[in-house]
Amino acid sequence: MKKEISQVVIKRMPRYYRYLGELIDQGTERISSGELSKIMKVTASQIRQDLNNFGGFGQQGYGYNVQYLYDEIGKILGLDKTHNMIIVGGGNLGLALATNSRFDRQGFVVTGIFDINPNLKGKQVNNNSIMMMSELDEFIQHNHVDIAALTVPKDNVQEIVDHLQELGIKAFWNFAHLDLEVAEDVVVQNVHLSDSLMRLSLNMIQRKERYQDDE
Repeated sequence: MKKEISQVVIKRMPRYYRYLGELIDQGTERISSGELSKIMKVTASQIRQDLNNFGGFGQQGYGYNVQYLYDEIGKILGLDKTHNMIIVGGGNLGLALATNSRFDRQGFVVTGIFDINPNLKGKQVNNNSIMMMSELDEFIQHNHVDIAALTVPKDNVQEIVDHLQELGIKAFWNFAHLDLEVAEDVVVQNVHLSDSLMRLSLNMIQRKERYQDDE
């Protein structure tokens, strides 16, 4: 049985990938864990522990080959594969996701956009025409779908998720403000935008109080 990686480590992996990509753009060929720690604001020991979960990738006194580590973390994140994604909800947020070119470059390909608003039917968004929810079943039957991005109101999102699970969807990117109930073999990544703003607000308050105490 494979070792289960903690969610804390998993959360840091995209950051490693992003910073390494920036180092490649800057022409950096090799970096030590100490140098990487200064950039990422994570201790060198933590970096080594994180990467050792996947095999290490570095040599003592020699550091990391930036391009190699970038490529290997990309494989860990599944970015060496193509993931077909549908978007359920053709509103502003859904359209913003559908037009984000970065997703394509990272292997997340939007293959279908669905909505219930008949006024959106056939609207062209990049290489996709918005389809109606009534067309969803047939689309999934004839097209492989890895991920469903949910940009619909929370009132009916659970019903949609239940139906998508019946159709075989095993991964959800959830922008609805509702914690979904899913089967054990289904994965969900929640994106609660208001939660992020509230965390920002709390951090602002804490910073203000900390600096006031120092005066």
